[in-house]
Amino acid sequence: MEKTLKSNRAARGTVPCDNTTMNLLKANDFMAEGIRKRMAEQHMLLINITSSPGSGKTTLLQETARRIGHQINMKVLVGDLETERDAERLRSVGLDALQIVTGGICHLEAQMIWQGMEALNLEGADLLIIENVGNLVCPAAFDLGEDYRVTLLATTEGDDKPKKYPRMFLTSELMLISKADLLPYLPFSVEAAVQDARDINPDIEILQLSSTNGTGIDAWCDWLLEKVSEKKAASVLNAS
Repeated sequence: MEKTLKSNRAARGTVPCDNTTMNLLKANDFMAEGIRKRMAEQHMLLINITSSPGSGKTTLLQETARRIGHQINMKVLVGDLETERDAERLRSVGLDALQIVTGGICHLEAQMIWQGMEALNLEGADLLIIENVGNLVCPAAFDLGEDYRVTLLATTEGDDKPKKYPRMFLTSELMLISKADLLPYLPFSVEAAVQDARDINPDIEILQLSSTNGTGIDAWCDWLLEKVSEKKAASVLNAS
């Protein structure tokens, strides 16, 4: 069965408008499909990582590079409104990272990713990670051609975010509860966050992790390596 584009998935309770005559995201979805095909041709996994600002995306990618950077060839596109600070942090641990400065736009779009891919040397890469702009609203609507969308929910944000921002969790395959080392000090219920996320998206996978003390990082890296292997196997099979 054909997979529904992320930008076209609707959260429960959404009211359809029968008189809608134009899909405003049609151009983005067209470009996203081009990216998806290109990734398949190059046997490369594409992950789109999203979260609120400060949930620990960059720190997680730094730790990921330290753990498995010698096993697979990773590339990163980083989105922010201003500065190259996150890309500089990623380059400091040996990652080939390119910053996409949006200049005020609160999300990344597929055409930005395509241009970023043109600027990166993707030859021989196994995994391309997009670190999206910190925002649980706008990035949820834009399919970037990713194989998987991964959303971080930090314990410092509160456990009520999945139902307050349902579309992000509906369109994600994996939720990472980050900063788990702070759970003893915060009024954050893992059970409540998990229940809300699965009420919205029963198929979502969930891991707890901390980039500070290492909790769950091996499980995250194993998940990534498994998905990279699956993508390569599927690409080779489809090409034969």
